[in-house]
Amino acid sequence: MNKQVPEKLTGFSAYRDGTDYLGVVDVTLPSFEALTDTVRGAGIAGEIDSPAVGLFGSMTVTLNWRTVVAEGARLLAPKAHALDFRGNMQTYDIVTGQYNNVGVKVTLRAVPKKFDLGKFDANSTTDTSNDLEVIYIKVVVDTKSIVELDKYNYVYVVDGVDYMADIRKNLGI
Repeated sequence: MNKQVPEKLTGFSAYRDGTDYLGVVDVTLPSFEALTDTVRGAGIAGEIDSPAVGLFGSMTVTLNWRTVVAEGARLLAPKAHALDFRGNMQTYDIVTGQYNNVGVKVTLRAVPKKFDLGKFDANSTTDTSNDLEVIYIKVVVDTKSIVELDKYNYVYVVDGVDYMADIRKNLGI
C-alpha cells in the first residue's frame, strides 16, 4: 500500500538551457494525445480508435508571463529551446502523519509557435504568453523517470519500458 498521498505542488522554478532562470512565470504543460486510426471490419463489433504506440499529436507548452519580458522574447529564436521546470511536491505520509517533500522535474525541448504580447491596460498585467511545440519531454518524480518521449528519435519510455525499441530496430535506426 502506498502510504504517501501526493497533495500539491508547493513551488517551482523555470530555467532555459539549464541555468538561465526565467523569472515569474506559470506554465501549462502539454497533454499526451495518441494518434489514432479507426479499425472496423469483419470480426469487430463496431469501431475502435486504435492508438499508434508512441505516436502523439501536436504537444504545446504554454508559458504565461505577468508582463512583457525579455525572457519570453528570447524564446522566439527559431531553434529548439531546452526548458526545465523544477518543482517541489508536498506529500502526506498516512502512517507517520508527516509531510514530506518530493522533487518533480519536467524537461522539455520545444520550438516557438506563438508569442502573444498581451494587452496594455493601466494597473494590470499584460498576460503575455509563449506557445512552444514540444519535441522532447521527460518527467521525473523523486529521481525516477516516469515518462520520456523524443519524437525525432523514436523514443517512448514509460516506467522504464521503451515501447519504441522494436520500431527503431525495424526501421534500422
